[in-house]
Amino acid sequence: MTASQHRPAIGVLALQGDVAEHLRAIGEAGAQGIAVRRPDELDAVDGLIIPGGESTTMWKLTVIFELLDPLRKRLSSGLPVFGSCAGMIMLADRLLDSASGQETLGGINISVRRNAFGRQVDSFESDITLRGVPGPDFRAVFIRAPWVEEAGRGVEVLGSEPHTGRIVAVRQGPALATAFHPELTPDRRIHELFVDMVRERS
Repeated sequence: MTASQHRPAIGVLALQGDVAEHLRAIGEAGAQGIAVRRPDELDAVDGLIIPGGESTTMWKLTVIFELLDPLRKRLSSGLPVFGSCAGMIMLADRLLDSASGQETLGGINISVRRNAFGRQVDSFESDITLRGVPGPDFRAVFIRAPWVEEAGRGVEVLGSEPHTGRIVAVRQGPALATAFHPELTPDRRIHELFVDMVRERS
């Protein structure tokens, strides 16, 4: 099996949010998807997806399930990680409007504002031009989405929402994040990009 054919084990943090959708997408993108709820399951994966959902709930559950320290340890050791929507919030080094006591895992040198595009009723779709993703613009689904207010040193901006100009896709080394939900579309190019990032590391 060549490197491009290798099916890495990619975990999806399965505490809350779009877990099933990411597991399906990652399988279609050429990897083996694994639900991660315990530290031993985290230890067994080559990469990790933090799904869309509710970031404050997700944060509290990482504490309850005793995953906070193991997650931070693996991310700091270079584990490839992809966060969508709430996952972007979890990976931000700085959260501008955190709920009381809310922290992040960190890993990407960005400042993020939660629910920046509005409430659930303000959900929308937009065509995004993404650097490093070949083909046509990506039809992105935004649901109570954050945006990046500041991308710091070392962060590559992959895409901005065209109507607002706000940054909605970034990468820093082995960490990838989008403000939108690629798992809710049939387009697998972002998941394929992440699978390639994991293959490069494994």
